[in-house]
Amino acid sequence: MTADLPIDILPDVGRALAAAEPVVALESTIITHGMPYPQNFNMASGVETVIRNEGATPATLAVLEGRIKVGLSDDDRADLAKTKGARKVSRADLAYAIARGETAGTTVAATMMIAAMVGIKVFATGGIGGVHKGAEQSFDISADLIELARTNVIVVAAGAKAILDIPKTLEMLETNGVPVIGFQTDDMPAFWSRTSGLAAPLRADNAREIANFQRKREALAAMLGERDNGPGGMLVANPISSDAEIPQAEMMGFIDRAQADLEQEGITGKDVTPFLLGRLVEITGGRSLRSNIALVRNNAKIAAQIAVALASR
Repeated sequence: MTADLPIDILPDVGRALAAAEPVVALESTIITHGMPYPQNFNMASGVETVIRNEGATPATLAVLEGRIKVGLSDDDRADLAKTKGARKVSRADLAYAIARGETAGTTVAATMMIAAMVGIKVFATGGIGGVHKGAEQSFDISADLIELARTNVIVVAAGAKAILDIPKTLEMLETNGVPVIGFQTDDMPAFWSRTSGLAAPLRADNAREIANFQRKREALAAMLGERDNGPGGMLVANPISSDAEIPQAEMMGFIDRAQADLEQEGITGKDVTPFLLGRLVEITGGRSLRSNIALVRNNAKIAAQIAVALASR
């Protein structure tokens, strides 16, 4: 990398990438904005262990004091987990945080950008951003959806966050040509809940199917002259386990209360999702946080299996 783009790749991640071994990217806004300390630190450490147990190398991506980090040491992870006031960066302001020497957590969009830049093909997260409720007035639509359309990384998530307008999110993904695959399910998951009441557009029952699908997508893109950028992203919608879910009917009542509090507070923009997630932890007595941790671990496991399948041709 040039001096204009300071980047540090953790040695074990660098070795795995050089050897074309399976690597799974992890975002860092779940550490900086998704949950409090020390749950965020313990969650991040535990998720990396899940990935290693499946035979892949974890690479948590973040910006620390203006440097892109591809993989975090234990000290880096602890520092990030304790940081107050970290920026939440997407495509629009990733370079801004770097230029100013700031510390930032990477959203789905920013994580996909960095992953593609260093050659990581699979990324595990909790849930993607999407079309916010009331977007017909606010035009509040996450950059994650545009990034999925343009950046060739497989994203494993428990669907879109249930605080969003999931039908409109699915419509936008379809419009932008993003495959949405239900993992071992015909129903679209809704983050804390196993189903949203909507059909998953596609289905795959194991990691090998997804890896084979991705290879065919890349071959088709190459034939169409899109070899450089590839076919764009793919969303693997992996339902939360049944023992960790909060059923949809119950969860929607909690979300309605949190949404009403949001409107009363007049919160907008990037602060919406952190506020709603935090308020839901309070309303549910911590159940939403426990479910959040469980689903991230579950997604990491499936992402590692996909990375292993992609690496073993």
